[in-house]
Amino acid sequence: MTIDDELGAGHTAVTAEPDRAGGLVVADVLGFGEIRSGGPEILSGNERLDRPVRWIHIADAPEVERFLEGGELVLTTAQTFRRSAPAMAQFLDQLEHAGAAGVVVELVNDDSTSDDAAATVLRAAAADRSLPVICLRRRVKFVRITELAHRALLGQQLGRLERAREIHETYTQLSLERAEVGVIVARTAALLGAPVILEDVGHRVLAHAGDGSETLAAQWRDLVVETGAGRAETGDRAESGDRLGASSSALAGHLGVDRRWHSVPVGLRARRWGRLVVPGITHAAVPDVEQIVERAAQALTLTRMAERDERDLVLQAQSGFVREILDARHVDEDEVRVRARSLGFDPPARARLVPVVVRIDHDPAADPTRIQLWERAVIAEVTEATAQADIAAVSAQLQSGSFGLILALPGRRDETKVLDRVFSAMPDLDVMWTVGVGRSDVSLIAAIGRLPTAAQVAEVASTLEVREQLFYRSADVRLRGLLAVLGEDSRLRAFAEGELGPLLDGDDEMLDFLDLVLTHGGNKSALARAGFLSRPALYARLAKLEERLGVSLDDAESRTALHVALLWWRMHAR
Repeated sequence: MTIDDELGAGHTAVTAEPDRAGGLVVADVLGFGEIRSGGPEILSGNERLDRPVRWIHIADAPEVERFLEGGELVLTTAQTFRRSAPAMAQFLDQLEHAGAAGVVVELVNDDSTSDDAAATVLRAAAADRSLPVICLRRRVKFVRITELAHRALLGQQLGRLERAREIHETYTQLSLERAEVGVIVARTAALLGAPVILEDVGHRVLAHAGDGSETLAAQWRDLVVETGAGRAETGDRAESGDRLGASSSALAGHLGVDRRWHSVPVGLRARRWGRLVVPGITHAAVPDVEQIVERAAQALTLTRMAERDERDLVLQAQSGFVREILDARHVDEDEVRVRARSLGFDPPARARLVPVVVRIDHDPAADPTRIQLWERAVIAEVTEATAQADIAAVSAQLQSGSFGLILALPGRRDETKVLDRVFSAMPDLDVMWTVGVGRSDVSLIAAIGRLPTAAQVAEVASTLEVREQLFYRSADVRLRGLLAVLGEDSRLRAFAEGELGPLLDGDDEMLDFLDLVLTHGGNKSALARAGFLSRPALYARLAKLEERLGVSLDDAESRTALHVALLWWRMHAR
């Protein structure tokens, strides 16, 4: 089959980047003028010409599989094996096994005449294969084909990067500006070039935008609810390919939308309040549709939280108040309480004031928008929990991913029981957090001044391998907390290196054995059981460890020094 038969006689030669949203495919490359000048004939795989082309690879050796990663369109003259039927079949087998997109074989003699004998060999080897095999009977310039294809591929990559930047900047700006719901939906429809519907959990249309969205909104209940097409979402990512029911499919066709749609739930996991739906669009038309609707859903979630939480301004004012107290050197307790009263925090005179810091667990490279979503959600839930427990509280954003509170416990209420009640009432928000608690005081100034200590406790507790408590105090992190406060002190490093020096040459196995010895306090029976060691083997390893360290592990002071050194080393030096 000739290329014109497959692509159509009216198909024009491609000389620039193909206008295809889904990326470069084999058919695009076959449309290059340089390919067409070689008189291409499709020998097999004509139904697979829509395979994406990741790169162009030129190969003339029969052993080609080890050079491929999948998705390459291979160009070859098969000069060294074109007359051998087994070698040609093996060559095509390797391409199929490596996942190549296809192969273009130029079969031309040195005198520029067609090599008919080799063409017969290739045709036989290509028979009944799904791999696109294209034979060229006239000489072409492989370098020109490679240049055109790579230019198209790089252009598409740059286009995708630019598109991703546009999407990121669009929704970041909308979030910063706290844009209204209608504005976010309209911008999403403009980016997608398709109608967009925002519905609530009852499938009522909250907002719509884009060509045809008004008609869709008018028919939404018939399209979704009565036909059973609007099933609830449970995942966090956009669901592509929600299928419409039979009757809704007919209605969708009448309204001019595709049978499949993309949708994403809106709101945090424990508080879903809607769904953003993009009917009538395909991934091939807009490859980044999932990215767009996910970012739109994040922006809508932030907007809804800002609209719903009228305490945002109070939180900002309270944060400024707390930071001012932390930075001030000389402040008066009575004046501070007057200021706090004006911000809605008026605890009884002798109430115990408990400093608390909540730290959101997140990767340092996490998206700031997602961290902000988590932080807002946790602040809202903690505030709600304190209100339910009838506890006055002042809140303050300390830094990205953490915030502090001063909880006022009137009378003789048990501090631990109150904290248990508050933090056990927190719902699952699909994010981990750690709570650090400082020492309480009747002085508001003193309690605020202990927020940094509570923050340090939260930070240290977040590094624990097992976290079973709802909150942590300094006594819970103990020596680890002290070492965290001292941090990268050069004297501590020198101490740790002096104690552990003989084991710091990459001998992790001996360090782990030392950790096991210290964990069991030198108890040899417990140590043998924990390490699955016989008595002779245990004594031999202990003797070797003591020899390496130059100390006796029976000495309590030596074990203490080694314990401190090892704990600091594993917290800071790794």
